[in-house]
Amino acid sequence: MFNKILIANRGEIACRIIQTAHRLGIKCVAVYSEADRNARHVALADEAFLIGPAPSRESYLRVEKIIEVAKQSGAEAVHPGYGFLSENAAFAEALAANGITFIGPPVGAIEAMGSKSAAKQIMEKAGVPLVPGYHGDDQRVDLIKREAERCGYPVLLKAVAGGGGKGMRVVWKAEEFEAAFDAARREGESSFGNGDLLVEKYLTKPRHVELQVFADQHGNAVYLGDRDCSVQRRHQKVIEEAPAPNIPAEVRRAMGEAAVNAARAINYEGAGTVEFLYDEDGSFYFMEMNTRLQVEHPVTELVTGQDLVEWQLLVAAGGTLPLTQEQIRLDGHSLEVRVYAEDPDADFMPATGRLDYLRTPTESHHVRVDTGVVEGDVVSHYYDPMIAKLIVWDENREQALRRLSQALADYRICGVKTNLGFLAQLAASPAFRSFSVDTGFIDKHNSELFRADEIDEQRYIALAATYLTLARKQQALNPDDPSSPFNRLNDWRLNANYARTLELIHADKHHPVTVLEDDRHYLIHVDNTEYRVNATLDGDKLDATLNGHRFSLAIHQQEQQLTLFHDGTVFECARHQPQWDDGEGQHEGSLAAPMTGTVVAVLCEAGAQVKAGDGLIVIEAMKMEQTISAPFDGTVTEVFFVPGDLVDGGAELIALERMEAKA
Repeated sequence: MFNKILIANRGEIACRIIQTAHRLGIKCVAVYSEADRNARHVALADEAFLIGPAPSRESYLRVEKIIEVAKQSGAEAVHPGYGFLSENAAFAEALAANGITFIGPPVGAIEAMGSKSAAKQIMEKAGVPLVPGYHGDDQRVDLIKREAERCGYPVLLKAVAGGGGKGMRVVWKAEEFEAAFDAARREGESSFGNGDLLVEKYLTKPRHVELQVFADQHGNAVYLGDRDCSVQRRHQKVIEEAPAPNIPAEVRRAMGEAAVNAARAINYEGAGTVEFLYDEDGSFYFMEMNTRLQVEHPVTELVTGQDLVEWQLLVAAGGTLPLTQEQIRLDGHSLEVRVYAEDPDADFMPATGRLDYLRTPTESHHVRVDTGVVEGDVVSHYYDPMIAKLIVWDENREQALRRLSQALADYRICGVKTNLGFLAQLAASPAFRSFSVDTGFIDKHNSELFRADEIDEQRYIALAATYLTLARKQQALNPDDPSSPFNRLNDWRLNANYARTLELIHADKHHPVTVLEDDRHYLIHVDNTEYRVNATLDGDKLDATLNGHRFSLAIHQQEQQLTLFHDGTVFECARHQPQWDDGEGQHEGSLAAPMTGTVVAVLCEAGAQVKAGDGLIVIEAMKMEQTISAPFDGTVTEVFFVPGDLVDGGAELIALERMEAKA
């Protein structure tokens, strides 16, 4: 076994690898960019080296610098995690040339599966079922369009070197082909340095089922069950579970054997994932093989009881697989959700910001949190916006779903927009609970998943006022004289009670509030409703009884902003300050950047007349593109940025003058 390894990654996967390595007595070397100087993975490692500025191409993708650090630190092996250099054959080859072990598959296997086109050809020879499509080297747009027409629309365009949903476009009709082709090629070049595309028939009701495979250097290969990853947004997984529900035993076994055959066909070693499209008629088709550890590997770990990172280290060190196929057993059911900094209500737009307040569910045999951040960290536009992975396990799927709902209710974040509310809606969705699922699940159940829950605004305003009142009292309390009238909550005055007034704002609605204390409780008036309140405050936990109804909730205050967390409900309000400048919204013709990112294409010029829906400018953040379109017919009066410019979220990109309707 190795004595010291270098982890060529960051975030939660670097922390995850360190955890297992330390348990095995292996020292860990971390690398970090200037943006990650104070990151959690740096603190956990035994030693760490700065390798460059924040952009990944200047730090985490610098092959020569990482090898230099590995040699300087005395690391015997490098674990690439996932993303970055994990499927980079040149990196694995360079490590070998320097006598450093790559904790991953052989170079030939990476190269074979690194091109989706070549992978399809290899799988076809190995007898693995394939979806109809074109995977050739000829990349002429007219040829690929003809192949798309041969398959029949809809089709899927996919970057041959892609992954993580990047460089992928669904094309529903011929008129959309060329724009989708250009966008997919551009995204493939930006993310992977390769703009070549393949095209395949797009199945309209498929499931995404994948098999975890493992092979060693001694000819042994196994599969450790399967996972369902069908619920996706922008072709990226949202929730994963193991085992995949509702698959007949004989089909499950056939998929497992096909996955092992795929691994053997390329002389595989280490951890890999063979991904299939599973159709409703029970047929399945090879989609791709990821030659690395997957983000969702924890669900397999929880149902098999195995540590897959430990397996990786053992195999890379020349050991044999810990178990044979017959010894692998599955127990219970596990689900994983990815907690992201993003706005589900804005097409899952990536978000940035500081994690001002972060509380995770209590970890146990049933609940696991894999994360690379702590409270106070900043989610920047330089890297993937995943905050953590929340994984649960129980004896069956129904109980695991209950665990998941409770854990999501216990997860609390302030300072950056997250998908926690969306995940809670998803976990509670009747369609998901009954597993009426395919890869179009989110679009099909949009109204249910994005439903705004009805909440009692006045009650939450009363709770917020209670918190502010108790917090104020604690700050002003004179510990030397508890009986002092200056410790009373009602701003004690001689010969008079004083009702404290304040104004709270929720969803742009102003709520006048008065608070009065007597000897036993508080009387709080919100609008025209009276609440008789008894309450105690301990840190961020408020226990309150309103008109006989008891509540226990957590509250975070950031200056004048309050966020209340209660049983999965998140309620935000702010204390109105008269001196606040309410400001005015942007003028009608402005088009602002929805996120911090880089301009990759400008699709119009000053003076151009455009129609509503026309693409105007393309922004890239976290390797995902967003096209900003005209909201109305008009004339472009000014373009403020050019390709390559970095723009802040909210910055005005283009000035557009509305076109007057003809009489």
